[in-house]
Amino acid sequence: MVLRRDNRAQGPGTPARSQPAARHAGDARLGAARHLNPRHRPVWLKVTTAVVAVVLLGGLAFAGYWYFRLQMNISSSALGAGSNKTDTVDDATGRLQILILGSDTRDGKNSGYGTADDSKGYGKSDVMMLMDISEDNKRVSVVSFPRDLLVDIPRCTDQKTGKEFPARTGVMINEAMGEAGIGCAVDTVNKLTGLEVDHFMMADFNAVKELSNAVGGVEVCISDAVYDPDSRLRLPKGKSQVQGEQALAYLRTRHAFADGGDLGRIKAQQGFLSSLTRKIKDDGTLSDPVKMLNIADVVTQNLTVDEGLSSVPAMITIGNRLKTIDVSKVAFVAVPTVPAASDPNRLEPAQPAASQLFAALKKDIDLTDPDGKQSPSPSASPKPTTPAAPSATPTPTTPAAPYDKSLQPVTVANGTAVPTRAQEIVDALVTGGFTQTGQLEAGPTPKTMVYYGTDFADVAADVAALFGIPASQVAPSPGVSGVQLYLGADFASGSKYGKASVPKDIVNQTAKDATCQTANPELIVAAGAG
Repeated sequence: MVLRRDNRAQGPGTPARSQPAARHAGDARLGAARHLNPRHRPVWLKVTTAVVAVVLLGGLAFAGYWYFRLQMNISSSALGAGSNKTDTVDDATGRLQILILGSDTRDGKNSGYGTADDSKGYGKSDVMMLMDISEDNKRVSVVSFPRDLLVDIPRCTDQKTGKEFPARTGVMINEAMGEAGIGCAVDTVNKLTGLEVDHFMMADFNAVKELSNAVGGVEVCISDAVYDPDSRLRLPKGKSQVQGEQALAYLRTRHAFADGGDLGRIKAQQGFLSSLTRKIKDDGTLSDPVKMLNIADVVTQNLTVDEGLSSVPAMITIGNRLKTIDVSKVAFVAVPTVPAASDPNRLEPAQPAASQLFAALKKDIDLTDPDGKQSPSPSASPKPTTPAAPSATPTPTTPAAPYDKSLQPVTVANGTAVPTRAQEIVDALVTGGFTQTGQLEAGPTPKTMVYYGTDFADVAADVAALFGIPASQVAPSPGVSGVQLYLGADFASGSKYGKASVPKDIVNQTAKDATCQTANPELIVAAGAG
């Protein structure tokens, strides 16, 4: 055994440990500087190392400061007020529906816009929009709900106090939030549309002012010079840059546009958001960290979100999805309405258009191109053709004797929960030659079926073929006299089963469109008037 200099024994077969001091002993090319003590490093190296360390630590401190600041800004509230969300969506990749609310509360910084009575409770939702981000992240639909829309509000429980409020019928939609909080507004929209809101964002008056200031103003356009004494909006004819108080007045005014009603205001709000979207995209704001931090600071100070969105990473996830979407695929629409039968100063959903819109949203249809007529990208490879599949509609096994459609009894049972749906289908039957029709009261059902009595199999097959209902949903039923078309929730709109009908001209504008609002004739002022 050999005793080594480091006083440790080296046994047989053990690799020798290299000695750092002798590693380059015979290499004259290496000067003494290779082995200088750290204390003798050149001054430039010390300075460079120090600068790099300061920059790295400063960057981490800066990031930490902003993360902490933005996180502390965020206020949150419960997503619902009685309903329980059973499934969760991946905010980064799933289809996402976010309810955007504008509160009319006059509390805190908003106290200058009303009396003390106006600041009591949760306030009403002056603005209500549903932002629907497609799962493929290629488009966004923004659906506006008029504040005067009469709806059914479900039973809601105030998540702060535990107080329960009964369900109500024929109530203005902006009142849903007033008693039981934001979650009740979410539950009301879910009930009305049949969709399921994943998140909400609620902003107040101050948020509009601060955001418009942060981006340096937003361009708007109006057909004539107007002055609205109620909102204090004053604009000249043509294009203007609005920010601060004027931006808020532009979004709040109920009288300056069109006929002075809520629908004119909705179009103006959509035009404002379109212009804001274009400005943020065109100015390179989304790629400018300083601008983005400023906007994020303003937004988070004036925003209330649901608990699932109450973190900086969650908001960044949503922002990253929105910044990649083409502005021509950001569609602004409004729920189709008509004057309410009970009160001409209020609105109710126009049928069947409203149900068609909600059905199209459920099916994630591109509202800017509902028929898929836009040509594919030139770089896209053509898809191989495949033999046509056999018809899914039923055909009798043996040829049936010809029959007169006008003599065949066909009844429609409406299980869609859409009041006007049975009449739509009856009209389609009559157009198709089945003129002996009737309607039945029916309970809700998820699946559409065609039932037929004895000797009516061929008629049932033709009724199913008329609407494109598959053979698997046609069945005999001895208790049926003739043919019965039992409509389910899966056929709540359109004249063809499995295909939603999108109301004509449902898109008011896209974020790519620069629109000019029509001034309310009653508020037009002469050029130069004070």
